[in-house]
Amino acid sequence: MEFIADRSRNPFDMDPPCERFVPGYGVTDADFHVIGDHPGVHGGLATGIPFTDMPWSERFFDALREGGLLPAADGDGRFDSVQTYFSYLHMCELDGERPDDASYADLEPYFDAELRAITAHVLLPVGKRATAHVFREYTAIDAATVETADLHATEQHGSGWLIVPIKEPATWTDEDERALVDRLRGLLASDYRQISDLGRFQPDGDPYFVR
Repeated sequence: MEFIADRSRNPFDMDPPCERFVPGYGVTDADFHVIGDHPGVHGGLATGIPFTDMPWSERFFDALREGGLLPAADGDGRFDSVQTYFSYLHMCELDGERPDDASYADLEPYFDAELRAITAHVLLPVGKRATAHVFREYTAIDAATVETADLHATEQHGSGWLIVPIKEPATWTDEDERALVDRLRGLLASDYRQISDLGRFQPDGDPYFVR
């Protein structure tokens, strides 16, 4: 995986097995990783940026901006990302068709490679599919019991990540939007970084922090 340091779109130069796809977007040392399903559900084909081109995109990015994850945002794919990364479980577009389980499995290594390269402290899966995947792969929580609507804007602890599920933006109420904004503001005001001090294992006992 090659790191292209001077660009936000597809910074790892991913080349999935499809003609049309929406790659990851953002900074590669992001603290927050927003995870969606696929372009047919969450948009981005026109701009090449996840979560754009949809009727709810402006509201979605406004909530992230108001919550403190973006300094500027709009629904047309023009925004600066200083501490947030956006990507999909399934970055390919399949001519309007929904991916099947085999297709998700084929593209999962691309997503997982980005997730582990970025090592964000907080994962924000959007919608049922992304939330179930994150819970299944990166927590000890039974994904079969997960109901995204009930967990919207709550804090869940995974295996090295703090997880904040987000319900489908197309179904948000004003209360859902406010809950997410308040949660993000609270996180930024807290010590949300998932790190461990291994200094106790060092001969001199000096702090040694790792993800």
